[in-house]
Amino acid sequence: MNDKDRKELVVYRIYRAKETLKEIDILIDNELWNTAINRLYYACYFAVIGLLVSKEIVTQTHSGVRMMFGLHFVKTGIINKELGKFYTDIFDKRQTGDYGDFVDFSKEEVLNMIFPAKQLINSIEKILNLAINF
Repeated sequence: MNDKDRKELVVYRIYRAKETLKEIDILIDNELWNTAINRLYYACYFAVIGLLVSKEIVTQTHSGVRMMFGLHFVKTGIINKELGKFYTDIFDKRQTGDYGDFVDFSKEEVLNMIFPAKQLINSIEKILNLAINF
């Protein structure tokens, strides 16, 4: 992938992260808590993927994304540890909500995840020196 294509992909991933965040209000209004957790995770995932792509870090799986994000950005202090832990937590919640039986997240759990998701995405956007407004 050349530099121009990489930059376009990074911008697109941040755009998708922010676009996905906008879906959360609709899901909250309809009390779709598990789906809201899923979309919160994917909003963060899109931003993390953008960050990895910007550094030419290739992954094949969601677990690989989490591992490379931790190794290259959390352990090095580029992303603070609280946001790194949040990404692991939202990853685990998404897995549980999507694949576990009898799992029902609450409104409170969803609402408590919104601010850190936005913080993570904004932190990544600052690292990438992007400003994508909606």
